[in-house]
Amino acid sequence: MCMLIFIIGGLVILAYCSQASNERTYQEVVWAVCGKVPGVLCEVAIAIYTFGTCIAFLIIIGDQEDKIIAALVTEPEEAGSSRWYTDRKFTISITAFLLILPLSIPKEIGFQKYASSLSVIGTWYVTAVIIIKYIWPDKELVPVEIPTSPSTWTAVFNAMPTICFGFQCHVSSVPVFNSMKQPEVKTWGAVVTAAMVIALFVYTGTGVCGFLTFGAGVEQDVLLSYPSNDIPVALARAFIILCVLTSYPILHFCGRAVLEGLWLRYTGVTVEEDVVRERRRRLLQTISWFLLTLLLALFIPDIGKVISVIGGLAACFIFVFPGLCLIQAKLSEIQETRAISWWAQVSYGVFMVTLGAFIFGQTTANAIFVDLTA
Repeated sequence: MCMLIFIIGGLVILAYCSQASNERTYQEVVWAVCGKVPGVLCEVAIAIYTFGTCIAFLIIIGDQEDKIIAALVTEPEEAGSSRWYTDRKFTISITAFLLILPLSIPKEIGFQKYASSLSVIGTWYVTAVIIIKYIWPDKELVPVEIPTSPSTWTAVFNAMPTICFGFQCHVSSVPVFNSMKQPEVKTWGAVVTAAMVIALFVYTGTGVCGFLTFGAGVEQDVLLSYPSNDIPVALARAFIILCVLTSYPILHFCGRAVLEGLWLRYTGVTVEEDVVRERRRRLLQTISWFLLTLLLALFIPDIGKVISVIGGLAACFIFVFPGLCLIQAKLSEIQETRAISWWAQVSYGVFMVTLGAFIFGQTTANAIFVDLTA
């Protein structure tokens, strides 16, 4: 809840800087406000983060489809005789080609609001199911040990990547802000506050009740801890798949925008001059991105390892870059005297940068020395 103040603040700062600079993507805002070096670092970070997130989304689809298929295919099978159409690699691939790829090709993301509205309702349903299952547990559920404190003090900070990964919507926030009928900072502040409060209740309800239900034995994906033949949970899994199907194209759009900007800057061609070849290049970028993420998702079954690596980058998008934008925006103001509010905003920006840098350094080092070398 304390972090939520800075998360919402970062979203408002990005909208303000987008309006002031007249830029329409996250990386373009950083370029315009902070300059070349932060802009290049931001582009590289976005490309890595969105690519890793798309891999994580495909892994989530595979996890949920495994459980749904296990409930549908009830007859026992001998070892090594599983049907080809129940294979994880096949189910992920067919879902990706039929649903995700078509949603990723369009130039704009405004149409996603309809599918995303349904996915929001789906997340509420998932949370409600997990809370109800905790209050009225299944009879066959065996009580397990529930730890009441972290094993070490560093374990608290090791949870930060997952928190940042869950609340990080900043990369896609600038395109979404500019997709509004009336992109105004005041209206945007109300929208993101409502969105983050909803996310807070969803994450808290799901995380706390899921953990108290299964204790130390809970799966990293909590829905995997429930039996396959549980019908309400099976519907929850379907909603999670829907959420991911609408989220992948949005993150891909942000990553593709980075690649497009790098290409135009490398060739020295403006967007207006390159309209004719834009569609062909967009198709090539989309298909290449899609195939690479799909290939990696098929051979990386553990979502925890993906999140541990890219979770630190999420802290940069939430804290570091918005903080730098705020500092630079205030320093560029021409004022004879610095008011208290000016110093307060600069101090706020410095604190955001410091906090984000600490989280990024600590979590990335932990991911490299613990998760990747394990």
